[in-house]
Amino acid sequence: MKTGEDNTDLRNDVRKLADLLGQTLARQEGDKLLKLVESVRLSVREGTQDQILNNITDSQTISLVRAFSNFFNLANVAEQVNRSKLLAAEHKSGGSWLGRAIENILKAQQNDQGFSAEQLQEWIENFSVRPVFTAHPTEAARRSVLSKMTTIAQLLEQPDSAINNDRLAEAIDLLWQTDELRLGRPEPLDEAVNSIYYLDELLLETVPEVLTEFVNEVKKLGVELSLTARPLRFGTWIGGDRDGNPSITADVTKSAILLQNAHFTRTLFSHLDELRQALSISTKLAGVSKELENSVAKDLENLPEIEARYRRINVEEPYRLKATAIRHKLALTQSRHAASLPHFPGRDYKDTAELLQDFNIMRTSLLANNGGLIANGLLDRIMRSVGAFGLTHATMDVREHSDVHHKLLNQVFGGSDPELIELQLLSTDNPDLTKLDLMGSNCFKTFVAINELIDRYGSEVIESYIISMSKSANDVMAAVLIAKLAGLISLSKSNAFAKIGFVPLLETVAELRSADKILDDLLSNPNYRKVVDLRGGVQEVMLGYSDSNKDAGITTSQWEIHKAQRKLRDVA
Repeated sequence: MKTGEDNTDLRNDVRKLADLLGQTLARQEGDKLLKLVESVRLSVREGTQDQILNNITDSQTISLVRAFSNFFNLANVAEQVNRSKLLAAEHKSGGSWLGRAIENILKAQQNDQGFSAEQLQEWIENFSVRPVFTAHPTEAARRSVLSKMTTIAQLLEQPDSAINNDRLAEAIDLLWQTDELRLGRPEPLDEAVNSIYYLDELLLETVPEVLTEFVNEVKKLGVELSLTARPLRFGTWIGGDRDGNPSITADVTKSAILLQNAHFTRTLFSHLDELRQALSISTKLAGVSKELENSVAKDLENLPEIEARYRRINVEEPYRLKATAIRHKLALTQSRHAASLPHFPGRDYKDTAELLQDFNIMRTSLLANNGGLIANGLLDRIMRSVGAFGLTHATMDVREHSDVHHKLLNQVFGGSDPELIELQLLSTDNPDLTKLDLMGSNCFKTFVAINELIDRYGSEVIESYIISMSKSANDVMAAVLIAKLAGLISLSKSNAFAKIGFVPLLETVAELRSADKILDDLLSNPNYRKVVDLRGGVQEVMLGYSDSNKDAGITTSQWEIHKAQRKLRDVA
């Protein structure tokens, strides 16, 4: 890397934005504020800032804070843009980290030190990364501010010109006149809307590019990644994390999921319109599979609302008709979710798998009829994006404090000790749940809501229930018993199922040091082991850094997390 040259580019961008911000201050507030900002900036260097700051009004203080806050935000944007340029240049000259990893695997294989082809295929097919969005980021900002920052970043990436500088000045003026703070505290659904802003940015461009590169790179290893593989998925805690937040109710969780689903569906409509426009393939010029013909005929029968005009003008364009049918079924799926109606086979989608199956019918037909480039182009990118986001945009995790579960069980059974929990897990009795207090009632309603949401949206809508402050295996078993009461799991021999998995969150140093014992106790419990087996033999454990950091400091926290990971690996 040419560090000096890189720093020069960054300094030039920061200087340009600072100059434009100065012009904004003068234009919007007058030269007096600009002079005050410059005086404070210079006085800080000399250590004499108190002489100025102790003698300004409250109004001047607010304007001064806003001026410096906007400067630092703009400097951050400049740094991010320059960092992005550096990474792009590095990618172009030396390849991506993924490409380098593939090269290392190939070298190891040549020296008979690598994985077999079968092992690689299995490992990469099951490989999955899931970034999770939370409602408490380290840097919170209004969506209005974020969108303007994005505009400024995009303008910085373009070649310097008078027109470009005018647009930058306009964006900075708008930024100055935008209140950084909301009038009221954001509600949970406001936070859900904010997370959708980030997901949108990823959905439209980034994710298809990343997944296309991943698919192309693993081909070098002889691995053909199937479309059922989902190497990248997204998760969210927003609307599901109720630990210490009583405003996150079962209804809020339902509303957040509905909001995510509705937004993703609307976004997917634009992709389907693009696909419908592109797939103008005529049966006069190219073959089509019998499966696609039958599928289109069935769709037209099940969806009489598809306009006669489309049926007439696209009669020889089955791919367009199929894309039209998918769009209608998606719209009906969204309406069904909003009205809490049951799935109507053939008219809407039960889950993401059904949607992908419809896309795959088109893809298989294209591959069999000289349409390989088309199948592996736009259609493939849409399918990979749908696989990454699912119908609900992100899989929600639900989290609650372990104490809440024990309090609920105490109200129902008069206790929550391990022996009682084991007995009740196998019991067929229906306990009285009408005498729960508000906290207990809200907790139980959450489990019931999870069951309803899984039935409505499919198994991927909520996959994990996180128990924070898990100090023992019994803290997890308490949540398992409540899930059984809500119909989320059953351990009966005739009808065993587990709709969700359970995740102990180990947060303090003491919990981290007991990680191996907690996991061993859980997996040694026959009833819990059955739950894990029903979930495909996968057990997730979450290690927290926040409380352990407060508990013992950053160095000890990181070391204890490292040790816990090794111990958990050994137990598994």
